[in-house]
Amino acid sequence: MRPSSKSTKVVLAILFAWLLGALALGASPLMQRLQPPAPQMLLFALTFAVLGLLFFVGPIRAWATAADVRWFVAFHLTRFVGIYFLLLYERGELPYAFAVLGGWGDIIVAVSALLLLVMGPPAGGRRGLYLAWNVVGLADILFVVMTAARLGLADADSMAALLRLPLSLLPTFVVPLIIASHIWLFKRLLGDRRKAEAA
Repeated sequence: MRPSSKSTKVVLAILFAWLLGALALGASPLMQRLQPPAPQMLLFALTFAVLGLLFFVGPIRAWATAADVRWFVAFHLTRFVGIYFLLLYERGELPYAFAVLGGWGDIIVAVSALLLLVMGPPAGGRRGLYLAWNVVGLADILFVVMTAARLGLADADSMAALLRLPLSLLPTFVVPLIIASHIWLFKRLLGDRRKAEAA
């Protein structure tokens, strides 16, 4: 079963409108005035909003249930942003604990996501690989978020780059989708495995 073209258009329209809003916020002085833990609170509020749509809004839930799992995995290619983290660390614009540790973690998750996409859908033994990747990917992004919060609370200026475009899109758009997609992937992968075992 594939999602209908109508539901796909609705989802894309929501994402596009959200992205425009995130860009407008990132370009405004308001975003740069936020002090920890406000950026983290915004990030988690957006994450819960996405999860609410996925689990409780019928048309969105139907689309996410029918969509190819690999679309959710493919979104994690955005985590090649870790390369940019490393560059900003070299420039002295981001601290080591966030940029290097988190950056390499994101790069590893992005590379492994690409390998999964090349290998094919999560059928048979590959489902276990997808699940293992999902565990590692979720742990990595939570580590990155908590590290950013810890460093920001200790020295807000050290994480100021995350409040300016283009990196302001991380807390206002990319990371909420990443966390929500990891949680939804657990539902899809485990649910599909139970269906396969029952068949």
